[in-house]
Amino acid sequence: MHFVYIVRCADDTLYTGWTTDLTRRMTSHNAGSGAKYTRSRRPVTLVYHECFETKEEALRRECAVKKLSRADKLRLIENARNDQQEEQA
Repeated sequence: MHFVYIVRCADDTLYTGWTTDLTRRMTSHNAGSGAKYTRSRRPVTLVYHECFETKEEALRRECAVKKLSRADKLRLIENARNDQQEEQA
């Protein structure tokens, strides 16, 4: 599986990336060995992710999410959170 994810950095900025292993990637971001952007903005918290079967799909989606405004990314995160809560109810 391939994942597109959004993390919230300690300075409240959002970072979007892709990976094949979310746990490993979050560990590397928080260890300072992840993306250059997140190194000085630790700790980071995973706030959103999507799953894809192919790398190509994930990279296309990552590009699309990166083009979203901050407000649109926050709506995406909130909608996913609401969907998750509905599923649990």
